[in-house]
Order: sequence, then C-alpha cells, then structure tokens
Amino acid sequence: MSRKNVSNAKLSGMGHPAPSDALQVADRLHSAAIHLLRYAAKPDVLSGQGPARLSALSVLVFGGAKTLGELAAAERVKPPTMSRIVAGLKKSGLAKIQTDGKDGRRIQITVTAKGKSVLQEARQKRIQALGDALAMLDSNELDCLRRAASVVESALARAI
Repeated sequence: MSRKNVSNAKLSGMGHPAPSDALQVADRLHSAAIHLLRYAAKPDVLSGQGPARLSALSVLVFGGAKTLGELAAAERVKPPTMSRIVAGLKKSGLAKIQTDGKDGRRIQITVTAKGKSVLQEARQKRIQALGDALAMLDSNELDCLRRAASVVESALARAI
C-alpha cells in the first residue's frame, strides 16, 4: 500500500474509503451501469416500443396508476413530452387514460394487461441477454458480482 493510500485510510477513519476512493468507484460504476443498460436494452427493439414508452410502462407496472404530472416527474420529462408518450401507449393498447372522478381536468394513466405483458416480455429478454453475457464468467466471478449487487442495493437503500 502506498503512503498516500495509508494516509487516506487514516483520514477516512472507521474503515470507510476516502472520498476520492468512493468517487473513483462511483465513476466506474456509473460507466459500467450505462454500458450494462445499453447492452441489456438491445433486445427492446423486439417489443416494437421505444425506450421512452417502455420506461413509462415500467413506472406504471411497478408503481401503479399515475397522473400525467406524476408520470412526467417520474420519467424526468416535461408534461407535453409525457403526453405524447402516453398517447402512443394508448394507441398501442398498452395503457388506459381515465379522467379523475374528483377533477375532470386530471387524468389517471393505468397499464393494460397487454401493456403489462409487453413490459414483462421485454424485461425477460433484457435479463436473458445479461444472463447470456454473465454465463461466460466462472463461478468465482459470478459470486463476486452477486455480492457486489447486494452491496450496491444496500448502499442505495441507505442513501434513499
């Protein structure tokens, strides 16, 4: 261990990495996550839906009915953009739009059975693509990734 690393370890105390170490790991995880998601999304073209529609559909499937504003906020887009995405989902039979009983100006967007099925199929294809790539690893490497996934999940749970 270099003198610099020893000093960083002492400065960070309690066994926590120095801030610069955490930033280096964060940088690598960020890059790996982007590449991982791009790789996993390759089979999405088979669903016939674009990434924005699949992402919005995922929010509805796993988060339940949303207003247009809630869905736009969840997807980090402006309401007019989400309005076009929702119109496409509705036209494809993947989502239903209902007016709010309390306020006729508000709408509730829900996923249809077809929408849920399309999302689940796309998700399974992503998982299969990742599984095929990971199948090339040996058992030690897979175990390392299993533990790393748990660590990342735990860190995010604590941060949220």
